[in-house]
Amino acid sequence: MHRRGVGAGAIAKKKLAEAKYKERGTVLAEDQIVQMSKQLETFKTHLEEFASKHKQEIRKSSQFRVQFQEMCATIGVDPLASGKGFWSEMLGVGDFYYELGVQIIEVCLALKHRNGGLITLDELHQRVLKGRGKFAQDVSQDDLIRAIKKLKAMGNGFGVIPVGGSYLVQSVPAELNMDHTVVLQLAEKKGYVTVSEIRESLKWEKERACHVLDHLLKEGLAWLDLQAAGEPQYWLPALFSELSSRDVTPEEANQMTP
Repeated sequence: MHRRGVGAGAIAKKKLAEAKYKERGTVLAEDQIVQMSKQLETFKTHLEEFASKHKQEIRKSSQFRVQFQEMCATIGVDPLASGKGFWSEMLGVGDFYYELGVQIIEVCLALKHRNGGLITLDELHQRVLKGRGKFAQDVSQDDLIRAIKKLKAMGNGFGVIPVGGSYLVQSVPAELNMDHTVVLQLAEKKGYVTVSEIRESLKWEKERACHVLDHLLKEGLAWLDLQAAGEPQYWLPALFSELSSRDVTPEEANQMTP
């Protein structure tokens, strides 16, 4: 006994039903997009009203500024994206982060002879605050990171490197890959690292460890202490507090290099 095949009419009916479902789905999706667009537009309007009402607090309070930036991020608004327009004119945040960026560059250039272009975010924060004076606008580490990201977009070597629970700020166009970052993290606690420590902690071959350390020396980001007990120590001046507490001349720095 043979099964009856599906008739042409049934196939056509099925295709028609599928087309209607697809059309209905498209309409629903378009409606949802329209509704979401309206909601976002309403939210943006309220955000602009909020910014207008609280612009003095946003300018003066670093904590308030962080919360405002987070509110903006939820709807894809970046008050720092342009130097012109509503946000910069209303809040003056463009000028604030531009001036902060200039101060960051000044601090990093002043210390480059000592740290080779790497500085902890904590030290940068302290020096920027000291340079601004106690009557200037408050500046948070979040403000610094945002300003550095804007400097990074200019392609001048600035960047932020996560190290443990904090950050290192890079102010020179040195090529640092994951190997270099891992070694920086390893040196965080003591301010220096040795080839043996790298091999033991990271399970690397000697050649790999030496290659990374040689690169850091070449870029001026590390100093080599050949008189250390046991084996040579590779110091990261951005990480050890003894140099952070005083200014070191290039002549003093040369005494620690081969």
